[in-house]
Amino acid sequence: MARKKRYLTATMPDGYVKTIGPTGDPLTHYWRVVAQLQNGKTEVFWGHARSLAEAKKKRAALDDAARMRGWTSFVFEVVDLVETPV
Repeated sequence: MARKKRYLTATMPDGYVKTIGPTGDPLTHYWRVVAQLQNGKTEVFWGHARSLAEAKKKRAALDDAARMRGWTSFVFEVVDLVETPV
């Protein structure tokens, strides 16, 4: 049986809104990394996960990524995904 397609929305603390979908995946959380580069530019990486624990696991590799990519700093955030009526 096919899963119902739905749209999911994440609202970040800085007001950024990301909508995902239509999807039938049981996604619950959205994560984002905002990294500052040595030249002053910014890189943003994001994704979604099926649980808070899965999303938090992304944090584990960020210290190594910062060294390898030359980030001067980064912010890692996780927020709930909310089903959005279409």
